[in-house]
Amino acid sequence: MITFTRHDDFISLNYTVEYGESDWVSRELKKSGYIRLKKTFLLEEQNFITQSQDDEEEDEIFDPEIYKFRFANLSDGYFEVIPGIISRTVRILFEANIDLDISYFVADVTTSIFRLLERLVEEPIYIGGDVPTAIPISEFEKMIEGFPTAHEKKLYAEARMSAILKNYLDKTKDSEMQYQRYMNKKISRQGANLQKTFKETELVKYQTLLEKVEGMLSDEKDYSEKQWQVEILEIIQLLYPKYIAVLSNVPISDKTISDRILDFLLIDTNGHVDIIEIKKPFDNSIITSGKHRNNYIPLRELSGTIMQLEKYIYFLNRWSADGEKYLLEKYRDLLPDDIEIRITNPNGIIIMGRENNLNTEQRLDFEVVKRKYKNVMDIITYDSLIYRLKKIIEQIQKK
Repeated sequence: MITFTRHDDFISLNYTVEYGESDWVSRELKKSGYIRLKKTFLLEEQNFITQSQDDEEEDEIFDPEIYKFRFANLSDGYFEVIPGIISRTVRILFEANIDLDISYFVADVTTSIFRLLERLVEEPIYIGGDVPTAIPISEFEKMIEGFPTAHEKKLYAEARMSAILKNYLDKTKDSEMQYQRYMNKKISRQGANLQKTFKETELVKYQTLLEKVEGMLSDEKDYSEKQWQVEILEIIQLLYPKYIAVLSNVPISDKTISDRILDFLLIDTNGHVDIIEIKKPFDNSIITSGKHRNNYIPLRELSGTIMQLEKYIYFLNRWSADGEKYLLEKYRDLLPDDIEIRITNPNGIIIMGRENNLNTEQRLDFEVVKRKYKNVMDIITYDSLIYRLKKIIEQIQKK
C-alpha cells in the first residue's frame, strides 16, 4: 500500500508491503540501489528515510513495516517531486495545500500517469496554485478520471471483435452497444467552451446589426433603392454566414425571350445558388387592410414579388448545367478557386414590408401565406428581421 505524508518541508512516500516478505525492499535497495513500485515510482536508496532520520521528525513513531522515501521538496508554495521518481524529463509540482493520493500517479493499477504526460509536454507541470500555466486540481482530477480502466480496455477489445464477427455469425453478442453504454457514463472529452469564448464578440455583432436595421428604418427615405439593397445584403450575409458570395445583375437565359436579370444571386459554401429579392419597406405592401371573402389576402406588391421569384427559380432550374458553366466562367474571379457553381432546386428569400401595424387576424393570414411558400422561399418582413435579432441577443445574454 502506498500513502503520502506531508512534513514541514517535504512529502514522504510511505510503502507498506502487503504481500510476500516484508524485507524485500531492504534487500533490493542494497542490491540495486533502487526499487520500482507499480511500474510508476522509481525510488532510490538515497531517498530512503532511515530510522535515525525518521526519529528527527516530531510526533513520528518509526514503524519497521513501513518504508519511507523522500518524495517531494517544498519550494515557493509548491511541493516539487524529486526528479526521476515519476518523470525523467519534466518537473512536476503540486500546490502545497493539495493532499496527494495514489490515484494522482497510477491509473489502471500499473499505468503511470506522468510517464504518459511527459510524452506530451516539454515544460514544468504545475498542479493547483497561482502560476499562470497551472492546471486547476479539479481539472487534473477530471483528467485522470478519464484514463481507461482494465474493464474499459476489455470492453473495447470485445467491441472491436464483435463488430467483425456479427457480419458473419448471427448469434454474436452486441459488445459494441455495451461498450457505448459504458462510455456514455464516463467523463467525456471536453473541448474549449466556444460559446463563452465568442459570447462578447457575438453580442456586439448582433447588437450592431439590430442598431443598423432600426437606424435604416428610421431614415428610410434617405436611402436609394440600390444602396438600401447593398446594406441589407451585408446584414443578411452576417445572419446567414453560409453565403460566401453575392453576385449582382446576373443574367439568366430564358431560351424563349431575352435574358432575365437577377438583382442578386447568393452562393453558399458548397457552390449552390439561392435567390434574394430586397424591397424597401413601404408600410402597406404585404397584406390587404380589408377582407376578401372573409380573408386578408396578399397585396399585389407581395404576390408579384413571389411570382417573380418563382419564375427565376423555374428558369434557373431549366438552365441547369449550361447555367452552371456560364455563371462559373463569368464570375470566377469573385469565387474561391476550388468551388463549382451548382443549380440544384434553388431557394428564395424575400425581404420586404412592415407588419408592425397589422392586427392579429392580418398576422395570422400573412403567416398562412408565408407557410404556403415555405418549401421554396423565406418571406421576411423588416419587423420579423428585428424580432429575430432581438431573440438572438436575448439568447446570447442568457448563456
